[in-house]
Amino acid sequence: MSIIQTFYDNLATQYDKLFLDWRATTKEQAEILNRIFQNNGFDNTAKILDCACGIGTQAIGVASLGYSVTASDLSTGELVEAEKRAKANNVEICFKQANFCALSDTFTEKFDIVIAMDNALPHMLTSNDLESAIKSIVNQIKENGIFVASIRDYDSLLMEKPPYSPPYIHKTDKGQRVSFQTWVWNDDKYKLTQYIIDDEETLQVSKFECEYRATRREEMTKLLLAHGCSNVEWKFPDETEFYQPIVVARKA
Repeated sequence: MSIIQTFYDNLATQYDKLFLDWRATTKEQAEILNRIFQNNGFDNTAKILDCACGIGTQAIGVASLGYSVTASDLSTGELVEAEKRAKANNVEICFKQANFCALSDTFTEKFDIVIAMDNALPHMLTSNDLESAIKSIVNQIKENGIFVASIRDYDSLLMEKPPYSPPYIHKTDKGQRVSFQTWVWNDDKYKLTQYIIDDEETLQVSKFECEYRATRREEMTKLLLAHGCSNVEWKFPDETEFYQPIVVARKA
């Protein structure tokens, strides 16, 4: 099992603690994505693949707007959690386990829109791995379809290479939850440790470890253009209200 699978399998049942209100977040992010889809000529008749669905944060929100959604992930733990949450939210989503570097091994269908949100692509630790992911994803998009993904603003982060991310402190009726990450850098890679301190009914401290590669926007843009996309645009939080930069790439 890869470090990515282990990280997300272990985090799956606690992932929602990273948000003050996970269900509200699904709705907010779905509205953001829906605006992007509409601005690019799509309505809820579009077929969507969320190829890094996690516990379903985006897939469930978008499905609740009437889109036909298929969702996949490498982590079995997150898929189990996502299926449970989709049922609880009364949406139908087809879930599959799949590696987004080899989507054609799982899917024969091509989609109008493929999404990969929440910094999924920087799990690719080499330029070759990232290229494999981009090729696989673009191959699964219909002609004139779009790819929508978000990544951290690594162009800025690489200037300072901060040792941690600012904490999120969520006050609840039962107490508070605190989550933060520490980062240990090695050139353009960093080892991430995610801490979740749940100080509600009883104190619980959890720790999860993974590794990322700080992917610059220029590298991703060049790969998208080299592997079948005719137009690549970056949109930033002041425009989208999403917490990370978002890339929108149109397949030629």
